[in-house]
Amino acid sequence: MQKATAEPQTPEVPFLVRQHLSKHGIQPETGPTGVKHMHAEVTLLRDTFGMVQVFFRSDTLLDLEKIHRQTGRKLEPLATPDIDRIKAKLSVNTLPAFDDLVDAETYIDQRLFSAEDFFVHSGNSDRLIRVRSGAELKHKDSTRIFDLCVDLPEPLPDIDDLGVFEHDRNEIYRAVTSFTALRIRQRLSETLEIPPLSETAQAIIRLRADPDADITKLSRIVEKDPSLAAQVVSWASSSYYAAPGSIKSVQDAIVRVLGYDLVMNLALGLALGKTLEMPDDQPEGFSSYWTRAVFVAATCGALLAKIPREFRPGFGLVYLTGLLHNFGYLILAHAFRPHFSATCRMMETNRHLPHQHIEQHLLGITGDQIAASLLHYWKMPNEVCLGIRYQIEPHYQGAHSDHAQLVYLANHLLQKHGLLPGLAHEFDPAVYDYLHLSPDDVEDAMNEIFEAKDQLAVIVQGLES
Repeated sequence: MQKATAEPQTPEVPFLVRQHLSKHGIQPETGPTGVKHMHAEVTLLRDTFGMVQVFFRSDTLLDLEKIHRQTGRKLEPLATPDIDRIKAKLSVNTLPAFDDLVDAETYIDQRLFSAEDFFVHSGNSDRLIRVRSGAELKHKDSTRIFDLCVDLPEPLPDIDDLGVFEHDRNEIYRAVTSFTALRIRQRLSETLEIPPLSETAQAIIRLRADPDADITKLSRIVEKDPSLAAQVVSWASSSYYAAPGSIKSVQDAIVRVLGYDLVMNLALGLALGKTLEMPDDQPEGFSSYWTRAVFVAATCGALLAKIPREFRPGFGLVYLTGLLHNFGYLILAHAFRPHFSATCRMMETNRHLPHQHIEQHLLGITGDQIAASLLHYWKMPNEVCLGIRYQIEPHYQGAHSDHAQLVYLANHLLQKHGLLPGLAHEFDPAVYDYLHLSPDDVEDAMNEIFEAKDQLAVIVQGLES
């Protein structure tokens, strides 16, 4: 950690924040972000009585229901454009947890107020400011201290072999029955009331296990579904693949541009993604399902190419894992429909956390667990199922951990480089060693994705239309 050498003139800290530090006699000792340490988060909320800013520990989850019980106010997250206007007015890109910077009533969670020696955002996304105690955040008499947060859920258990799917199936039954009056049923798809797989998806899954599978069989399956066929041809025709000449058929797309493996997994990912409707509600300020699916899949592919050949898993299943990594989002929106809006609002309230923590807190299960179990039930490859299930567990070292770690790394890099909206979450660089990647190789891969972002956006637009 680097210490400032002079008066509060640290160039990394915006002027208004330096002015505040000087006013209250706080020395601007700063440290970089991306290092694992506890810091103060700021969330802006609003109701008919006005705006409230809440300060709380980054290693906790801010609970809207606890706020309602403690204060009697039914507060909801401030919209992203309103937050951006406040940041612009202060000339900051992160919000420091000092109660006299923003014109709003302030609540401080008691866990943060009693903490010692932690960090707050400096206004510059690359720097944090060290403070000695929670009392340094409170300068207004009107600021109130409440119990507003809960502990983060425990990490998902790392279960050996494939017993993980039996464990998760029991967890799904428990979660479903806690929210419904239905009896537990034997079939996972019935328990979740998921629509049956489309004929196309079933045919592709059967083809995966067919020892005589070939381009002609795959082409016939895809061509029977006009929407899917149009997507595959469009994908192959996009400037992202820079195919010479025009692509006239699915077989043309397979032979000349995409290859059998990619079309097989692409068609399967698209068919499964269209099994469920996009939800009417969604967390504001987060990327859409297909945006995240396409960008994560493409990034997983770009990262994979940088892994030494002797350690490199197969491209097709890595790409499919990326394409389906957020499938649990659609399942939650469908199977837990009455509770999905609450999940969205809590995601907006806790932008510093992966959405899986919010799902675990509210529902007792994550979308990743449900998706992995359902895909396993549909006889999808274990590489995909386990890659999805453990995608936020960087230290998972069980079967097919490389698939999970590639999705983890891809999500982090896309947010870090601003290619997906949202805050970059706490990141564990140990995945570089696990995947046999160097940071330089990773930056090369991200440069490729950044250069292709417009072409990828066109692909997304075609899927969402």
